[in-house]
Amino acid sequence: MQKIAVVTGGRRGIGLAIAQKLASEEYKTIICATADKAETSELLKENPTLEYIKCDVSNYDDRESLVAETINKHGRIDCLVNCAGVAPLERKDILEMSGESFDRVMNINLKGTFFLTQAIANHMIKTIKENIIENYKPRIVNIGSISAYTSSVNRGEYCISKAGVSMMTSLFADRLASENIPVFEVRPGIIQTDMTSGVLEKYQALIDGGLTPIKRMGQPQDVADCVWAVVSGLLDFATGQVINADGGFHLRRL
Repeated sequence: MQKIAVVTGGRRGIGLAIAQKLASEEYKTIICATADKAETSELLKENPTLEYIKCDVSNYDDRESLVAETINKHGRIDCLVNCAGVAPLERKDILEMSGESFDRVMNINLKGTFFLTQAIANHMIKTIKENIIENYKPRIVNIGSISAYTSSVNRGEYCISKAGVSMMTSLFADRLASENIPVFEVRPGIIQTDMTSGVLEKYQALIDGGLTPIKRMGQPQDVADCVWAVVSGLLDFATGQVINADGGFHLRRL
C-alpha cells in the first residue's frame, strides 16, 4: 500500500515544491489549499501522483473533511507537512496593526496548523496502537520561518505566528515521542516566492551585502530538500530538531 502525505498550502511556492518532492519519492501526495479544484487541474494533469483537496486550515469543518476524505480514500496518513501560511494583507507598524489582521494570520498560520496536527496525530496514534498498517512510521513536519526569532515590526503578526509554530513543534515532538511519531521544524530563510515578491530587491541587496554566508536567495526546492531529509526517516532520533533552510542566516555572524 502506497504511503500518503498531506501538504497544506501545497498549490504553489514552497508547499508545491515540497509536494512535488514527496511525490517524486515514495508518497502519494495530497495537496490542500483554498483554491477551487478547477484551478489545479493542469497541475494534477502534469503529475498524477498528486491529489487536491480544497481546505482552509483555519476552518474546523474543512480540517475535518480533509482528514476524513483522505482516510476514507487511502486508509492512512504517513506524513503531514504543515506549510499553509499567509503574510499580513498589508504591512503595518505594530502600533497600527489591526485586530482583524492579527486574527487572520494567527488563525491560518498557527491555530489552523495546531488543530490539523492534533487531528492527524490522533489518527496516527490510533493506526499505530491498533496495528492497522504493517511497518507504519508516520512523521510530522512544520514549516516555520526565521521570522520566529527575527523582528520585523511591520509584520509583527507573522513573526508571532511563526514563533508559535516553533513552540508547537517542541510540544508535539515531546508529546508524540512516546508514540514513535517524530516531529520536526524546517525553518526557511529568505526564499523567492510570491510572499517575498514585493521586497525582492531589498532582500537581494541585503544578501549581496553579506546578510547570509551563502550569497544567493533561497528557492522553494531548497526547503523541499530539507523536508525530504527528515521525512526520509534518517533523522527520526533527532525529533524536535529545527532544520535551518536559510543559507546560513542563523549563524548570526559579526
